[in-house]
Amino acid sequence: MKRLAYLLADFPVLSETFIGNEIRAMERHGHTVMPVIMNRRTGAAQPEDIDLADRSTLLSSLTSGPRALYGSGPRALRRAERFIREQKMLPALSLLYQGARVARFLRQNRIDHLHAHFAGGAAAHAIVAARLAGITVSFVCHGHDVYGEPEDLQAKLSHADFIVAVCRDLANDLGTIAPSAKIVDVPCGTNPSRFLPRETGEHNGRLLFVGRLVEQKGIDDLLAALAALPIKERPRLDIVGDGPIRENLKDNGLRIGLRVEDMTFHGPKSAAWFAEHGPGYLGLVAPFKVGPDGARDTGPLVVKEAMAMGLPVVSTAFMGVKETVTPETGWLVPPADPVALTDAIRNLLAQKPAERRAMAKAARARVEAHFTLDRSAQLLSAAIKAA
Repeated sequence: MKRLAYLLADFPVLSETFIGNEIRAMERHGHTVMPVIMNRRTGAAQPEDIDLADRSTLLSSLTSGPRALYGSGPRALRRAERFIREQKMLPALSLLYQGARVARFLRQNRIDHLHAHFAGGAAAHAIVAARLAGITVSFVCHGHDVYGEPEDLQAKLSHADFIVAVCRDLANDLGTIAPSAKIVDVPCGTNPSRFLPRETGEHNGRLLFVGRLVEQKGIDDLLAALAALPIKERPRLDIVGDGPIRENLKDNGLRIGLRVEDMTFHGPKSAAWFAEHGPGYLGLVAPFKVGPDGARDTGPLVVKEAMAMGLPVVSTAFMGVKETVTPETGWLVPPADPVALTDAIRNLLAQKPAERRAMAKAARARVEAHFTLDRSAQLLSAAIKAA
């Protein structure tokens, strides 16, 4: 198996469980993985990601000065310089300098392939480092880095050996931006052995929303959909997550007719909390849409985790959700359509126990067949081998 390095811009981040999950899955698949962190985060994080960060290398600890460029031949320098000239976001000398520090680390540790997450600064530095080290390089596009605030995206797509898209719509859009780029579709996977259904099938009658409180998550549409239900029919909503629109959501919810007791804001929680408490809910509601700046979620992991736990899912026919949720596993409505969302919630409330059990079984089976971490690791490993 090839020896891999990951270059991570910010790690660990509580809401970005997919990065640590992927690294550990690649290690289980037989790869040696050596992460390099550009900015070690000190806030709340998944415990297992803190452990991963503790055994990672900080970019600031790597060799600096002219010595970092030793070992890069003229051809390697020319390949790195071509990308550096094409990109416009980062200062050329800084990009070369930091890339050279990573390249020296790659050579010293006999790394075969360098991988990064998000098409931002980490991807740019990864391309330069890999070219200086004479190895292959790839990065994963997720959503905001493509649709919200893209940075030299065409240049990065053109200079990487391959790019991972987490859903087909994203893959198609990347192919439009850079037709010559090699795009590989690798959906984010989950661990079904961690996210287990409740054996009794009983639920607490409450809906659950999990995610950052930003516009593209559609939480405002969910509050509007609940407000349209008569009080006697209206399920309570537990909101897990935090973000810049939290206070506005509270105020707007009350303004449109929700009561304080209709919506409970719990703040951010760990994946362990979700695995323990998630199976007890009536269902997960995740009404994704395009944010005001164009940002969007492309392959939301929370939907797959909920399905693994046998939770019915109410979401939108949007990006990667379309590939995940089927009529047998939940309900999809158009994005930014609170009226349709209300109807879907009514359908969820009207489910009979036998229908709920059948949906739970189908949802978990779909995750086990298509969206496991092991399957994602196999796809990524094959792409790296072919690069």
